[in-house]
Amino acid sequence: MNNVIDITPENFQQVLQDSQTQVVMVEFWAEGYEPSQQLAPVLLNVAAKFAGNLIHARVDCQQQQEIAGQFGVQNLPTVILVKEGQPIDGFAGVQSEAEIIATFEKHLPKPEDALYEQAVELVSAGDYQQAYTLLKQAHDMNPERADIKLLLADCQVELGQIKQAKILLEAIGLVDQGALYKSIMGKIELAEQAADSPEIKALQKQMLQTPDDLEIKVKLAVQLHQANQIEDALELILSVLYKDLNFGDAKKLTLDMINALPDGDPLKSKFRRKVYGLLY
Repeated sequence: MNNVIDITPENFQQVLQDSQTQVVMVEFWAEGYEPSQQLAPVLLNVAAKFAGNLIHARVDCQQQQEIAGQFGVQNLPTVILVKEGQPIDGFAGVQSEAEIIATFEKHLPKPEDALYEQAVELVSAGDYQQAYTLLKQAHDMNPERADIKLLLADCQVELGQIKQAKILLEAIGLVDQGALYKSIMGKIELAEQAADSPEIKALQKQMLQTPDDLEIKVKLAVQLHQANQIEDALELILSVLYKDLNFGDAKKLTLDMINALPDGDPLKSKFRRKVYGLLY
């Protein structure tokens, strides 16, 4: 439910005070006036979309003519954005929701900002899995932001999504290839070196020699998973289940690998579907 404030002389100063920390959308309207009634539900939707960052205040101009006069309102409906006690933008007349958002969004924090800030804190605490989930949402909201892409790629590397991280980094322009970019590239190089470990090479050689040996495939899948080659590990261990659904610990290991993936990771839903297709 939207928190709508009806402005009166008694709370007017408090609303101005609130505008020091949040943007206030002041709606000037009149009872029984068709354009006001037409715009009111649209403003409610806008306020709901920016909940937490926008205060929706209403001035009944028939009851509060003095307040309307202080804002210089001449036509109804009129909407004014107030920040730090001062009008910063607005419009008169009926507008669509898209037009209002286009006018106002430059003055308001974007939804992805909060997700990104939370993710930065989680990364600092070493919680890459939770950070990934938030950054994936932020990236879906704004796929062009380099800071979001970089931090998401960093989480992907930490979670073993090397291929996906490399794809994201390909879209980073030269101007954004700073310290974090170079750090991620270094992590990728180390991860790829780990994937070429003697243990992995030996198991790969054995698998070529005895391609029907399911035990070797399971061992190699585990090694690949430990080397953060998550997708390759899952593809390999799934190939074991296709041959023998009840082979050793293969089913449990597969589910453990999938469950370890963060929420929002496309690999999680992709391999869950494959496993459920086998089980059911």
